[in-house]
Order: sequence, then structure tokens, then C-alpha cells
Amino acid sequence: MTQAHAARRRAIVGRLEGMVGSSIPEHKLRVVRAPGRVNLIGEHTDYNLGFVLPVAISLETWVASVPADDLGVELLSLEAGDRASFALREPGPARGSWIDYVAGVAWSLAEQGVTMRGLRGVIDSEIPLGSGLSSSAALEVAAAWTLADGTPPLRPMDLARAAQRAENLYVGVQCGLMDQFASTHGRAGHALLLDCRSLEHRPVPLPAGHSLVAIDTRTPHRLGTSEYNARREQCERGVAVIARRHPAVESLRDVTPEMLGTAADLLEEETMRRCRHVVTENQRVLAATDALEAGDLNEVGRLLAESHASLRDDYEVSSAELDALVEIASAVDGVIGARMTGAGFGGCTVNLVRDDAIDTLRVAVERDYSARTGLQAGFYVVRAVDGAGEVVS
Repeated sequence: MTQAHAARRRAIVGRLEGMVGSSIPEHKLRVVRAPGRVNLIGEHTDYNLGFVLPVAISLETWVASVPADDLGVELLSLEAGDRASFALREPGPARGSWIDYVAGVAWSLAEQGVTMRGLRGVIDSEIPLGSGLSSSAALEVAAAWTLADGTPPLRPMDLARAAQRAENLYVGVQCGLMDQFASTHGRAGHALLLDCRSLEHRPVPLPAGHSLVAIDTRTPHRLGTSEYNARREQCERGVAVIARRHPAVESLRDVTPEMLGTAADLLEEETMRRCRHVVTENQRVLAATDALEAGDLNEVGRLLAESHASLRDDYEVSSAELDALVEIASAVDGVIGARMTGAGFGGCTVNLVRDDAIDTLRVAVERDYSARTGLQAGFYVVRAVDGAGEVVS
């Protein structure tokens, strides 16, 4: 355990002891952590059964808990500043608050036959809410490790799918699997190439001497908005139309640029652009993986720029603030590439930056972003970390 992890563990255990009003024997204590993620490339491809290249990052959600005598779950969220509770036997309907992500996981794990325990706990997260760095997936995965009577609760992929099911069917956000996958499968020093159809995956080493920097527009996106779900519906409509000419097509994953061109006369112009983004983005993910493994960082940078332009112009999920951050970063020597990351409509950009250029990038953002938008950006230098697990003393 690193010194930073040891200090953080002591701090959250102290908050838990304050909550329950007594010291806690070590054998009764459970502390778990689950990382957020930044997606290097491959946006809005996961729910189209395509390819993604996420990274589990060193911004994490932690939960400290102690078992309860009943089957109730009571949690204090340090970020929200309030407590919430539910019964394991009857989580009830979604409430429209942070506790839904925990209650939804309890419901999903019960569907899988996982034995759970009542508990009292404290949640502490350093993942900025609404930033597009997967605070919800990290909370879901940490909740699964916390609720299960034994750990790990399920195999990593099964756990990721159970957490996704909670968000899809309980919370009501039709997200793909990428965020939960990254939080469960993360590997230090690596991105993760995931085939969202077969679920095959492999680590892809990140370049030495470079860091990932997430820059927050401080304009939070909301995954539950109608715009996000509308993009998914447009993709499904596009598949149905393309399949009239290409019956083997089951998702946009199956569509090549040439096939899309042959169906252009059948598609509404806006739907055509949505489909074009997904089809070309899948190609970019595979090309970026090859480029990283070959050490061709110029090609990586070009592909990141193409991805952002496609998200801005074809998928229309960027924003003036995201575009400003990408433009500012792209003008800094030593920034390999920059693009929006996450669902869009606000949130963060991801930047692959030479280590000796990080301070220059920070200065440029502090100087220019506020002048262009009137906002102060969040600036997070992150490293690739291992996936979720228990933090033992």
C-alpha cells in the first residue's frame, strides 16, 4: 500500500467511526476502492458493440463499511453531505439521487444470486461529479464490492455487466459497458482495448515519458438527459435502415464506410452523420491501438484530433467549452493529442502530454480558457491504475 493510500484509508475509517460512534475492529472493517476512467478514444461506440480504449485512472471512489445486524444499508456520502438508506430485501424505486447507484447494484446483484450484507458505510470520491470521468460507474463497482458478503462479488466481467445492468434498468441511463469494464479491469500503465461485442480485451501500453491530463470544462454533462438517449435511438434507426440493403448488419459495428455510402439515399441527413461518426470511430480506435503499440505518437495525435472533429460535427455532442479546451491544448508544444471524452454535452477533455509540457499546458489553460469562457477549468494529471479491489491495512 502506498503512503497516500494508507493516509486515505485512515481518514475514511475515521469518518466511519464518527458515523457509528465507536472504534471498529479491523476484522469487521472493509475498505474498497474503484477507479474512474478516461476514454482515450472510442466515444459512443460501446453501445453500438464496437471498440473502445479506456484507461482506469487514479481518481477513485472509496467506501469504508462495517456490517450491520439487519439487512439495511445506510451510507454517508461526503460529497453530497447527506445520508441515505434502503433495505436489501426491497430497495424500492429509483429516487433520483446518488443512492440509486448503490440500490440499483443491490437489485442487480440479487438478480445474480449474490449474497449481500446489511452495512453502515461512508463514501468518499475524488472523481469530480458531472465531469465525464465515470463517477457513477466507480460508485457502482465500489458498491458491489461493499455489498457482497464475500469478495470479490463476481468475476470482473460479470461484475461490470451487473453494474451496467443497474444503471440501464434501475437508474434508467442506457450506457454501454465501457465505464464499468474500465473500473473492474484497469491495469497500471496501460489502456484497455475492449471489443464490446465479444468482450475480448487486452492491455495496450501507454508511452513512457507521457501523462494523461483530464481537463474539466466545469460545465457538467448529464447522462440521463434526453439528448444522450436520442443518439442511441438514432443509431438503432440507422441500423434498421442499412440492414434493408445489407441484411447481415446487426449493429453499426458491422458497417463499413463503403456500406454506409450505399445506404446514404435511405438515411436522413442527421442520422447519416450519427452513423458515420460511429463507423469511422471504430476504425480510429483500432488504428490508435496499432499506433500506440508501434510508438507512433504523431499518428495517435492525428487520430485524437479526428475523433474530436467527428464528435463535434457528426455526432454533435461537443460544446463551445470543450472545443475551446481542445484548441488551447492543441496549440501547446508537447501535447500529442486532445479531444473531448465521455458522453459529451460538457465534462472533460483528455490530453496525451509529454511530461515536460504539463506545466506549459496548465499555464495556457489558466490563461486562455477563462478569457474565452469566463470559467475556471479543473486540471487533473492522472495515471493508469489497476481495477477495483479491497484496500487492506
